[in-house]
Amino acid sequence: MQLESQQESIERRLKRYFPAEQSSVLAEVITDAYKDLVKTSDFNELKGIVRDLAEAQKRTEQRVEELAEAQKRTEQRVDTLAVRMEELAGEMRILARGLNETRAEVSGLARGLNDTRAEVGGLARSFGYALENEAYRALPAFLARRHGLEVIERFVRTEIGGEEINLFGKVRRNGQEVLIVGETKLQLDERRANRREEDEVLAQLARKVAVAQAEMPGVEIVPLLITHYARPAFLQRAREQGVIVVQSFEW
Repeated sequence: MQLESQQESIERRLKRYFPAEQSSVLAEVITDAYKDLVKTSDFNELKGIVRDLAEAQKRTEQRVEELAEAQKRTEQRVDTLAVRMEELAGEMRILARGLNETRAEVSGLARGLNDTRAEVGGLARSFGYALENEAYRALPAFLARRHGLEVIERFVRTEIGGEEINLFGKVRRNGQEVLIVGETKLQLDERRANRREEDEVLAQLARKVAVAQAEMPGVEIVPLLITHYARPAFLQRAREQGVIVVQSFEW
């Protein structure tokens, strides 16, 4: 409708200069040319749109290919990770078996250590009893010679007030009867005992003397400590507490 109106308008304007028949033909020709012009413009614009769409499609396809490659690399990494996880799982199983074996070995060592400790404890008691037995025989002459103590009742191992007494016996000093309460320790040197352990030995002996004193009040008690060797510092502290220390090499 718009083109027909334009054709009539052109025809009226042409009639000013041309006859009516020529004006009509010229208006029709001009209108048809305009129609072709519009069609060509639209076609060119359409071709531009199609070209842009093709470029966009091409870029989209390139992006899709890039995403496909990225997906492929991701899948490869996932596969690699899965393989590594399986390897780690295998290593963990091996470690678990090794740990169980180690635990079993440690348990065996612990049992062996306990057995060894029990054996060492048994040996220590055996050596302790051997030292006591040796002291029973050697002490009478040594005490008489070195300390003026005459044994009038043989030494025995006994228990007083719940306390085990390693050496217990009666002696005479300056015509007066006194009691001996003794303890045996295999060794009291700097390699085997520190100050705290030495103090504990003296405290233990003092406790046994106190128990015996409570059972036999009014009787003088001489504390005695038998050992293979004691440090000079320990000997000095023992003398200050009135303890007679006898080392086995002395008798």
